[in-house]
Amino acid sequence: MKDILAAIQSPDTKPADFAALPLPESYRAVTVHKDQTDMFEGLASHEKDPRKSLNVEDVPLPELGPGEALVAVMASSVNYNSVWTSIFEPLPTFGFLERYGRLSELAKRHDLPYHVIGSDLAGVVLRTGPGVNTWHAGDEVVAHCLSVELESSDGHNDTMLDPEQRIWGFETNFGGLAEIALVKSNQLMPKPDHLSWEEAAAPGLVNSTAYRQLVSRNGAGMKQGDNVLIWGASGGLGSYATQFALAGGANPICVVSSEDKAEICRKMGAEAIIDRKAEDYRFWKDATTQDPREWKRFGKRIRELTGGEDVDIVFEHPGRETFGASV
Repeated sequence: MKDILAAIQSPDTKPADFAALPLPESYRAVTVHKDQTDMFEGLASHEKDPRKSLNVEDVPLPELGPGEALVAVMASSVNYNSVWTSIFEPLPTFGFLERYGRLSELAKRHDLPYHVIGSDLAGVVLRTGPGVNTWHAGDEVVAHCLSVELESSDGHNDTMLDPEQRIWGFETNFGGLAEIALVKSNQLMPKPDHLSWEEAAAPGLVNSTAYRQLVSRNGAGMKQGDNVLIWGASGGLGSYATQFALAGGANPICVVSSEDKAEICRKMGAEAIIDRKAEDYRFWKDATTQDPREWKRFGKRIRELTGGEDVDIVFEHPGRETFGASV
């Protein structure tokens, strides 16, 4: 790996040099282990500590198959699915790997007693498999998280509708929190020259998810003038949703949980902001009972910010905590 890193950092390295670099037999990766999935049994979610379940260890380099690429990872990111994987909620990811492994002989590689996680990367292509023509060793790339087979016509017009659609590094193995990652070549996109490795690695999953939810034709189909309620508006998904709304001529109503986060939204250009903690919204009376009166109080506050109009779109992603109010 030291030779690979040195080649990437040298301005004199040519594509042929990358192709000639020997690949290591193993590489360091962040993993969870199948035999540890019950380690948090009996604990509440907030008591489960990912530092106890995540391992940094050497794992064997996977076989490279048709239509795939091995990428030297220069930067990755942590997403909510990394957290879910690490605390084995809502269920251990090894069930995903087992099902994927039954798909084909090649997919069997993914069904292992360890799971290399991570759904973002920026890095350099080291090798490509048979049938890959667009990408070559030495290309600087980012990878998006959608892994598809595209053998069914259902996904030809919209890859999210492919019945074999999976999230790479969550429902597949060999993810991006590692020195080397295995991806399908159709996940790759050119790394923007003006971004650092870290900047290029950060937006992939959250940006594409926000676009899919809010803008795409099979999502909300946002249009000019729409009032868009955005939960967690300063976070990964929410900040992109806020920027998409502003860029598309919509009116984002940004929900945050602190003044610092409200200021982030203001710097993006948002004006309608609700600090749910400062205004003390409590959508749940207790662990099992929601409070419709709080939903109504929240709705009234939204209409104060929109000139009496209801929202056209709710950008909902937190889930249980906010879903009642969203509806």
